[in-house]
Amino acid sequence: MNSEKPPIPVFIPLFIGIIAISFSSIFVKWSSSPVSVQAMYRLVITVLIMLPFAGKYLPAAKSLKRSEVLLLILSGAMLALHFLLWMGSLTWTSVASSTIILALQPVFVMIGAYFWFKEKTSLAAIGGMAIAFLGVFLLIGSSGLSGSAGHLTGDVMSLLGTAAVAAHMLLGQLLLRRLPSFLYSWLVFVVAAVILAVYNVGMHIPLAGYSAREWGIFALLAVVPTVFGHLLFNWLMKYASASTVSMSVLGEPVGASLLAFLLLNESMSTLQAGGGALVLLGLVFFLKVGKPKKGAVEVQPEGLG
Repeated sequence: MNSEKPPIPVFIPLFIGIIAISFSSIFVKWSSSPVSVQAMYRLVITVLIMLPFAGKYLPAAKSLKRSEVLLLILSGAMLALHFLLWMGSLTWTSVASSTIILALQPVFVMIGAYFWFKEKTSLAAIGGMAIAFLGVFLLIGSSGLSGSAGHLTGDVMSLLGTAAVAAHMLLGQLLLRRLPSFLYSWLVFVVAAVILAVYNVGMHIPLAGYSAREWGIFALLAVVPTVFGHLLFNWLMKYASASTVSMSVLGEPVGASLLAFLLLNESMSTLQAGGGALVLLGLVFFLKVGKPKKGAVEVQPEGLG
């Protein structure tokens, strides 16, 4: 942990950040716009908010090699795919199921790091993974048993979206060896926004003509879960350990499920609740015993939720 003393107690911004990212799925559910448009404008507005602070970092971008530029584009593509799949999953399945599955992101990153970077992990961490994935199978299985093909589709989309954001973060682990974290986030947001814009144009999805309410939701998606969520977590890394901040991934499904119950009248079946509890239990164990090795680059989840 950084020995620098925070200006306010760490638990205050941590709590604010968890509540902020928990609202992401609620905003998506409230919107009637295509998810690709929601994602695009969320990123565009975020890029504009970050722009005044990006200038001093831009010279570092000029030193990027062609291969690194390609990796940056691929990372942005994975982030765009994550938004399309995860935000799209909320059209089909519940907030609780989608966000619980999304919380598996650290596990996917660990699996990818094993195959890509040959990073070893402990048997205890693998046990945590197994418990978490058993919970996911229960969640997906309960969707199938309910007879709702839509819920099953949404759960699978969330799982694939989680794999996409894990790939995005693994690519970030490579690029952060050369780029400041803020600049990497800003550039990858730009790339993802452009890719989503091309997707919308190619699919003949209107980019304009949305109501003031929809534009308000686009802005809320940018400001609340991104600025007061993920960027706040990045700031917290100055004062708290990475493992402490990473535990916030467990707060999102809990907070989002509670908000969905209160604001959307969504509830969970007993089997879904059991599966969700197993996922969170497995993740708690995994995050406790599967800490990165000393010297490894740690990537914050700027694309989550």
